[in-house]
Amino acid sequence: MNDLFSLKGRTALITGGSRGIGRMIAEAFLAQGARVYISARKAAVVEQTAKELSANGFCVALPADVATVEGAQALAAAFAAREDKLDILVNNAGAAWGAEFESFPESGWDKVVDTNLKAPFFLTQALLPQLKKAALAHVGKVINIASIDGISVNPQETYSYAASKAGLIQLTRRMALRLAHDNIVCSGIAPGAFASDMNKDARDHAEAVSKRIPVGRIGTPQDMAGAAIFLASRAGDYVVGSTLVVDGGVTHAR
Repeated sequence: MNDLFSLKGRTALITGGSRGIGRMIAEAFLAQGARVYISARKAAVVEQTAKELSANGFCVALPADVATVEGAQALAAAFAAREDKLDILVNNAGAAWGAEFESFPESGWDKVVDTNLKAPFFLTQALLPQLKKAALAHVGKVINIASIDGISVNPQETYSYAASKAGLIQLTRRMALRLAHDNIVCSGIAPGAFASDMNKDARDHAEAVSKRIPVGRIGTPQDMAGAAIFLASRAGDYVVGSTLVVDGGVTHAR
């Protein structure tokens, strides 16, 4: 039982790891003994985050834009140049776009769908050799970060975001069935309101947002840490294809 939630000896790669939920997960994995690589588009930002997190353990930045297949493959190659196996992949990089129905642009579809839905598939595909090698010793993990907006509908006109996150939840199920053959478990997390640059309402108006949440508060780094550690560790080895909702009860109240 003492080792059930341990990540000692495991190596993790987290996309979108420079801030928000990605950084929360990186901090949690480091606290549990993992070696952590974080990736994001902005090199200076992700390198600064890695420098800060290195105070708590091994953390290295791998700048990349995974929204293109070439970018995903480049990140996989950069990781493979440093490590021959990958125990935990967290597909967290995300994008959002809001606009009225009548004027919603094609660019608002392409950017969001490429980042939120296409990237998790092609990055996992590119890193499959490293994931399979890790899975020779214990269950490998792929964790896709979705959203409660892929489960229930909010009032905002974020059409491509909602569609991409709903698609990611279904993709997680489909990937899980295939990857299970290689001793790799694929699962997901659907966060609710957590303070981040993407969720500025939760970050800047936490009190107002909290009134719409049944438990009366927004999510904390500890809430995200608990969910991510559970799925990444031995404790989550039998959770296959499911997406864990971490939202304080919002989806039940909508």
